[in-house]
Parts: sequence; C-alpha cells; structure tokens
Amino acid sequence: MSELTVNIYTDGNQLPEGLNEEDVFHSTRLFWLAKGTPRHKPYMVTVEDGEGRVLSQMLAIVRYRSSWFPPYLYRQCRILGAGTYQEQDVNMLFGMMLKALTERLGRKVLFIEVSNLPQKMFGYRQFRENHFFPVRWMSIHNSLHSHTPEERISEQMLRRINAIYEKGVTTSEVESDEDFKSFMKLLRHHNWLKPKRYIPANEFFQGLRDSYDSHLFLTRYRDHVIGCSAVVYSQRQAYLWYAAFRRKTYIWLQPHVMTIWHVLKDSHERGFEHVFFMDVGLPFRKNAFRDFILRFGGKPTSTYRWFHCSIGWINALLSWFYRD
Repeated sequence: MSELTVNIYTDGNQLPEGLNEEDVFHSTRLFWLAKGTPRHKPYMVTVEDGEGRVLSQMLAIVRYRSSWFPPYLYRQCRILGAGTYQEQDVNMLFGMMLKALTERLGRKVLFIEVSNLPQKMFGYRQFRENHFFPVRWMSIHNSLHSHTPEERISEQMLRRINAIYEKGVTTSEVESDEDFKSFMKLLRHHNWLKPKRYIPANEFFQGLRDSYDSHLFLTRYRDHVIGCSAVVYSQRQAYLWYAAFRRKTYIWLQPHVMTIWHVLKDSHERGFEHVFFMDVGLPFRKNAFRDFILRFGGKPTSTYRWFHCSIGWINALLSWFYRD
C-alpha cells in the first residue's frame, strides 16, 4: 500500500472527489447541512493514498452549546457511527482518523463523543490509545424484514392503537411552512428542560425536510399537534433521530405510542430492514423510555459510547470512574 495521509476538511469547496455517500451520517450531504446550521462546524476526516484516492472517511460535527438556565457555554464534538471504508484494514484507518481529529481539536472542544457504533467492541484498542473512555449505553432496534410491526406487539396494544385511530388521530409528513412551525414548536417545548438533549437550529430541520433521505412527521388530533418525529434513512435502515409528544396533555390519545407506531409502520411500508432508535439513554435497571420503546417488540443490546474530555485531569478521573 502506498503512503497514506490523513486530511481534515472544514471547507466544503475543498472536499476531495470520491467520497462515499452511502452512509448519511458521514456524507457530504450532512457536511453541508451542518455547515449551513448556526453553531455547527463540520470536520470531514479522510485517509487518502498517494494517488489521492479516499480510503476512509469520518464526519465529526462540533456544536456550540449554551443556555441561560441552567447556565452553561461550551463546545462539543459528536461523531455518529464508525465512518466508511474502502479498504479492509478498518481498525488501522479508524485509528489514524481518530488520532488526527483528537489532536486537531485539542482544547477547542470540551469533549468528543462517539456513538452508534456497529459493534460494541469496535475500535476498542484505538479508542484506548487515544485516551477515550467508554460509558455503557443501551441500543434498541426493531426488525422490519421478518415480521410486520403488527406481529411484534401485543393484541391489546394493537386494539388500543386502532381505537385511537378511530378517534381521529392521524400522522402525515410536514409539508407546509405552517406544519414546519408546529413541528419546531413542539420539539423545542418538549426538550426545553432537558439540557442533555440538544436541539439544533431550525435550519438543520429545514434541511432534513428538504432532503430525499429523511422525513419529518406530525401526529394530529383534529387541529391539534400532539406528536412529531424526524426520521433519517441510510443503507436500507431507518433511524429515529428526534421525537416529541404532548403525552400529559392528551394522555387518553397516547401521543407517544401513536408517533412511534407511525415511524415503524411507515418504515416497514417503505421497505427498510430496521428502525434504530438513536438515543434510549443509559442502561439503568429502570428506564421508563427504554421500557416504552421495548413495548413495540424491539431488541435491546448493550453498547458503548466513547468520550474524550480535553481537560486532562477530568479525563483521567472519568476514565478511572468508567473503567471496565
């Protein structure tokens, strides 16, 4: 193999030719979407051979986070997935990209977070060599290819869903600007007291709305919006990225159930193999949201999220605390 070089691009006009577009989370489409979103800065990391051929790529997005209550101001880097590879030596290429990105960001960010990896032990050695520490997490996905969504839930739950449909609850795509305003209003209201749950600026969701590989949905009861969801599609898989519900106000209509159910049904009808829930939280023994998602017949798996804090003594302390 010829000499390899690691490059990091922040200017979209300088991106090399031959980038892989199959994985939406490491594509130029998401790069440009992040580029056009306030308080976001994308970093496309590549390994290229002597002829300029792209052997691997990984998209990292730095987000500028701030709040008055609770008060905080910092930058974080988020990587979704392992990247894409044209060569077989995945671990070596991943390690090269991870090291270069960690050194490039340095103290520019408070921490780097890598999540949604394909296997629990992916890149374990490379993460450790770059002083990342693992936090046990929970992942849930629903299979759509072997059984229908109806076959994976209880008869009681299916009867309840059909009864709510009969009351007039519907779910449809966000089409008009008024729909989009309703989507953003509910999403922000649902998450405004959840500082961990970062909601990007409106431009990000407008980009998802305009993209061919994602959809925004609204769940309604008469003229009232009671639920919403943002779903992204990549490599024959569907990913529920964001969701919000007016669960307490319309408890008798089960907005959370109806919103998630539509995502499963719609993804099955479109021919996708699985629905992945992007974040069901830490694997505590009691987790209400995880237990709710599992009612739809999903499969839970234990995984890792990897973190690296730029403050050395804090990173060392957390590495000791989360030692495995």
